[in-house]
This record gives sequence, C-alpha cells and structure tokens, in this order.
Amino acid sequence: MSTVASNLVIEIQNEPGALAKVATAISDAGVNISAVNCTATGDTAELHILVPHSEPVHRALANIHGPTITHEREVVVVQATDRPGELAEVTQKVSDAGVNLDFVAIATGSRIVLGSDDTDSLKQLLDGFSF
Repeated sequence: MSTVASNLVIEIQNEPGALAKVATAISDAGVNISAVNCTATGDTAELHILVPHSEPVHRALANIHGPTITHEREVVVVQATDRPGELAEVTQKVSDAGVNLDFVAIATGSRIVLGSDDTDSLKQLLDGFSF
C-alpha cells in the first residue's frame, strides 16, 4: 500500500542544538517525523524530513524564527518488508514502468520513500501494490 507525504528540506545553522530546536518545534506541533537526514557543510546544514503533512511544520518553524524551508515536494511512501532484495524489487517495478526516480529514502517502519518528477504515475503504479 502506498501513501503520499511531504519531504521538506530545511536550512539550519550548523551549530550545537540547531537540530534539537527544529525537532522540538515539530514535535510540539504534534507532527511525527517519519525519516530524517542531515548534511552539514560550513556554517549551514541541510535537514531533510519526511512528514505526513507540511502545514503544521511551516507554522512551527515560523514560530521559532530561523530555520527556513528551502524546498518541499510530494513523495510516495510504500510499506515494505525488511528483507534483502525489497528495495531492488520496488525500484525495478518503477523502472519497468518507465518512471525515473530522483529521490529515495528508507523511513521508520520499513517504508520506502520515492520521489519523481512524475509523482502521479508513481502513485498509480504503487497504489495497492503488495511487496
């Protein structure tokens, strides 16, 4: 089964406590972060988070003044099984349908997160598909 979620890219300062401040604000807004990745270069860091809905995150970050959402996109989340070959099977199915992926992540609960310029085709392809 697949669902749609939001992948947000947030620019934060590369300093102690910056990630904790953002995570706390999002948590206090009642939003669960399903996946996270953070890469720092120099004075800033790029935080990627996966959330079910982005609106509460926008409000939460506006309240703490500082972190900026630089990019937001809709992604498709597929419930998978934690076993060897699962990612290969999912991505092969997408490839066989001619859909190009430009974003892939693994989220909590053995979920695969996929992004494409053709999100509608990706949703159709993976909706109801059992792995």
